[in-house]
Amino acid sequence: MAPVCLLCCVCSLLCVWSVATGHPCSLDHQGRADCSGKSLQHAPSSLPRNITSLDLSFNSLVMPHHRTLLKHFPSLHSLNLSSNAKLTLSPAVFSNLGALRLLDLSSCGIAYIHMDTFKGLENLHTLLLRNNSLQKLDVPFLLPLKALFHLDLQHNALVSVDTWSLQLMETVPRVHLEGNPWVCDCSAHPLQQWLQHKRAVQVTCVSPPALRGQEIAALDSQDLGCHINQRFARELNATQQITATENNTTALPAGKGGRSWPYLVGFLVTAIGISIVIALVAKCKLVHKNFASYHHRPLPEISSIGGSPMEDSSSWDRGSCGSHSITDAADLQAEDDDGFIEDNYIQPSEQLPTKERELHRSI
Repeated sequence: MAPVCLLCCVCSLLCVWSVATGHPCSLDHQGRADCSGKSLQHAPSSLPRNITSLDLSFNSLVMPHHRTLLKHFPSLHSLNLSSNAKLTLSPAVFSNLGALRLLDLSSCGIAYIHMDTFKGLENLHTLLLRNNSLQKLDVPFLLPLKALFHLDLQHNALVSVDTWSLQLMETVPRVHLEGNPWVCDCSAHPLQQWLQHKRAVQVTCVSPPALRGQEIAALDSQDLGCHINQRFARELNATQQITATENNTTALPAGKGGRSWPYLVGFLVTAIGISIVIALVAKCKLVHKNFASYHHRPLPEISSIGGSPMEDSSSWDRGSCGSHSITDAADLQAEDDDGFIEDNYIQPSEQLPTKERELHRSI
């Protein structure tokens, strides 16, 4: 009787403490809070901040549109929001729950997921989205989930999935797609190849009626009603390359990614410097040429009229090459020639009397 009485006392104390603190949730010594089925519209803010697990299933929660959910509980590892009718997920609504590892959004009537809905959940391990109304799989919402291991998409309204979405889901080891109304036509061939690669089971066709209930992975291209050459394989390879590039760009930290821009800046600076040096050299050569062409020297004075032609020519070379200088030199040469003729003409006449005297003497 003593243990039973003790247990009753503990339960009574917990109930009294819950009423006193202003919330209807039950707590245990492991930091788990159970607020399931309490007709709550908002999470109780009076719960201890250090709780690690919170169950808010089967309530009528109203999600915030421009702020985060459960901002007072940053230590949560597990959050159960299942069975909250018409739950609307706004971008970055879970961004303050960086330690969260399990998120259950099952049976919430979710028809659309924004690509930034799960922003900030880098440590999320399990995401449960079964029993919702997703008709199209916009898988970019998986990009912020770097540590995702288990994705449950069972029993939604998915009829097809594109190749790029399949490649994004390739990084998730465990994916469940059972229970969706898959249409098995030619467009389902990428899904068929993906299922064969993942070795998933019990993913069956719903339409057309001839293939209803058959596993998609067991079908071939002829069963799907299209002739496959290599088109889907090429699309798959191209999508893999694009996805790998985008994932690498997204996953690289700021300190390790984008190291090409310093090399580009260095190349541009080097090219500009070389261009400036070449322009300066060309300019210096042009200035030197202009300086040499305008650097005139006066003609040296001629010491004697009978100067040698070599000296005159050297003087012309050292002097200016203008037309008036050439004319002056030509006049000077003409004067020298006239003097030389006069000298030769005068000298024989002066010596003639002397020769006559010598001739008379000899006779």
